[in-house]
Amino acid sequence: MPARETHFLYPAALFASKDPVTVSTILGSCVAVCLFDKSKNIGGINHFMLPLWNGQGLESPKYGNIAIRKLLQKLESLGCRKEDLIAKIFGGGEVIETGTHFQIGARNIQTAEEELKALGIPIVARSTGGKNGRKLEFDTETGAVRQRLIQKSM
Repeated sequence: MPARETHFLYPAALFASKDPVTVSTILGSCVAVCLFDKSKNIGGINHFMLPLWNGQGLESPKYGNIAIRKLLQKLESLGCRKEDLIAKIFGGGEVIETGTHFQIGARNIQTAEEELKALGIPIVARSTGGKNGRKLEFDTETGAVRQRLIQKSM
């Protein structure tokens, strides 16, 4: 049996494939949204850094509201239907103490939840918030996600 293809997902990027691929990424305050079409066994994932694009500069998947919609468009171009998609959300940890002012992780989580609700895509699993980072492996063929919490070193 040939080895399965792997892909590392960098921040401000997204990936979707009809082929079986294991996609890995590392999250701190960033959020990853995994979308999976359970009828076609096709999945995709994004990795966004900031909650909302303000309309200035490039419309980049660095921003949650853009990243989720671009991932949906990519999956639709692969033959998926929005009605068949489910979502899983990961990340949004406050891994760096910034006080209560910025709360980038919490705002990223909120953006993901609001965007998915507006699109009518149900969230079926999540691991968000907290103080630790996360390493994810997402299987585009099954929608399964393996997660390992990254412990802070003192």
